Amino acid sequence: MSELSATRQIRVSPTAVRKLYTLFLVRKRDKVLLGMKKRGFGAGKWNGFGGKVDPGETIDQAAIRELKEESGLEVATFHKFAVITFEFVEGDHIMEGHIYTSNEPVGEPVETEEMLPQWYPINKVPFDKMWQDDKFWFPLWESGKRFVAYFKFQNNDILLDQTIREISDDSQKLEPMC
Repeated sequence: MSELSATRQIRVSPTAVRKLYTLFLVRKRDKVLLGMKKRGFGAGKWNGFGGKVDPGETIDQAAIRELKEESGLEVATFHKFAVITFEFVEGDHIMEGHIYTSNEPVGEPVETEEMLPQWYPINKVPFDKMWQDDKFWFPLWESGKRFVAYFKFQNNDILLDQTIREISDDSQKLEPMC
């Protein structure tokens, strides 16, 4: 894991448009709920549940809506634990991902048009079938850490660069790295 230092600067294209996204990880004791993406961006990969923030809704509202739409689940409580900036060198936008978690799922997950949900033991998460960045930040989520991160990809599957910074002060707001 590389740390952001005073000499390290992340530069993204000044013409890139920033788009807001959410991702939700639901934990139940020693298991995490992942979904196999069935279509669209990330198809064929296991991931949390999330998507775009719609006009007129807050990021929190989008996270809850996307979780319900993609898994059928609701949650009793939740909190944001990370903000991850994704840059794809071939793309024209930056993805600003707001990452949430809950230990209190309400209901049972159901397959939807977009996702096939499955519970995985946390020690058997299928990192070889997920985005390459997940293996770097999942351990932080698992241990209850808050963080901000930046990942740069080429061709959607080649990780070119990464920076992760833990946020130890719970009162500090989670802000994108770039």
